Amino acid sequence: MYNTLISAEELLNISENQHTRILDCRFRLGDTNAGRKMFAEGHIPGAQYIHLDDDLSGPIISGQTGRHPLPSIAQATDLWSRLGIDETVQVVVYDDVGGAIAARAWWMLRWLGHENVAVLNGGLAAWISLGGTLQQEIMTVSFREFKANEQKGWIVNVEELEQLRQNTQWAIVDSRTPERYRGEKEPIDPIAGHIPDALNAPHPNTIGADGVFKSSEELAELYKDYGLPNDSEKTVFYCGSGVTACRNILAYSVAGHGIARLYAGSWSEWIIDPERPIGTIE
Repeated sequence: MYNTLISAEELLNISENQHTRILDCRFRLGDTNAGRKMFAEGHIPGAQYIHLDDDLSGPIISGQTGRHPLPSIAQATDLWSRLGIDETVQVVVYDDVGGAIAARAWWMLRWLGHENVAVLNGGLAAWISLGGTLQQEIMTVSFREFKANEQKGWIVNVEELEQLRQNTQWAIVDSRTPERYRGEKEPIDPIAGHIPDALNAPHPNTIGADGVFKSSEELAELYKDYGLPNDSEKTVFYCGSGVTACRNILAYSVAGHGIARLYAGSWSEWIIDPERPIGTIE
């Protein structure tokens, strides 16, 4: 079974198995209906569509949550059950942006105890390059009872993070691009900067020019260069809203370091309270 990455060749071998469930996670922040349109125009045969805002996020509460708060365990359990996922199912998630969105679905399933879930390495482009076909027909799936088994400690809340960032035994890692981390510009959130004491490990650097994740050895060296420890128990990733940090968590695991923690509220939650400090680099 696959629990981090799966190649297009490997997916082709299992795609028609009744115990394989394929989930299309394509999404665009600037046009939240774009993913559904692309899915309708053509998707990997048998795939179901899941939407970042509607399926992989809970309701935004003004003044309390970031831009993509996690859904409740009950909401996530209902989603996975409706998609026909139980403990016998191998889940494969994909997108067309190097796993940046699909990794959120991967992380949520792993968080709730479903180990057999993997991101399609190279995404939809890898499938097409291999000669994989696309279909427009939307297949129906039968309900299966998903039994959640929450992995305790995988999520760090803002109160915990305020303490941990000042503890030198912990690594708090900002997954956004360097210019956002430094506070030079902020295209999405109203305040620029980073959580003080955080390191920067830009999530796009986990992917090569071909859209495929770098090798485990390359990723291990990358995180070493960023100053990250090989200690998933004391490493916390965040980003703008808790989505692309999951790509870093996936890559960190591929590097052989285990599943790190997630500050799910991320920068968009941190800046809600004006009393929280802001770090910048000039």
